Amino acid sequence: MNKPIELKETYYRKDAKGALVAVDMICPADLLEDEMVHKIMSFAKDLSAQISHFKNDPFTDLSDVDHLDDETVRKILTLGTELSSKIAHFNCHTIGDLSDFDAMLAQKHSAWWRGKKGNCTYTSFDGLQRIKVQVQESFDFGPQLQIAKSLLDECLNEWSADARPEIRAIITRAFNTDKEGKVNRGEIFMLLRLDIDDPRWNEAMRAIREAIRVTTSKEYVRFYERDTLEHPWRPVIIDVAKT
Repeated sequence: MNKPIELKETYYRKDAKGALVAVDMICPADLLEDEMVHKIMSFAKDLSAQISHFKNDPFTDLSDVDHLDDETVRKILTLGTELSSKIAHFNCHTIGDLSDFDAMLAQKHSAWWRGKKGNCTYTSFDGLQRIKVQVQESFDFGPQLQIAKSLLDECLNEWSADARPEIRAIITRAFNTDKEGKVNRGEIFMLLRLDIDDPRWNEAMRAIREAIRVTTSKEYVRFYERDTLEHPWRPVIIDVAKT
């Protein structure tokens, strides 16, 4: 915890550069973020320690599961279920606290502050603890993709056979479907990065952008800390499978 330092009846805190800053000169939002990060990280570290203890306790060793008696299995299952419940409870409260903080800032500044796709990083005032929110999206393509394919075919038909062979190869790979009938997403996005001076090409790119549809969106929260500003970040893991 970045506790205030009292010097000549004035309280200071260390910032992310190691400098002392008078507490009454720190932005209230920064103080609130610092308090929130420290509170969440305290719970995260405690929960991570419980998970590590569960994984490393000889009692919960499942390497020889075939020879465990019924009572032992039931006890391990009970402990695992309780731990899983704690993780779910922690995740729910963490996302709630972060959302409340976001809403407070949004109301204050009349604008949403999270980055592209909802990704955001929250850092303690001293720069030693960090919470990262990352949103992972799954997507598919709508019928506009076929319109784009037709327009690109028109471009290829009018270009000479030896013109832009690398672009022809990308288009071919992009629309070649796999066993599940899906196009090559990586190559599709490669097309969007190309700068081609052709009205039909530009219309095809617009159709591709309109075809992109987000099907699912999942939010991940990750926790990091370091001992000093010179040390690398190390993760605080809240995952039974990864400890």
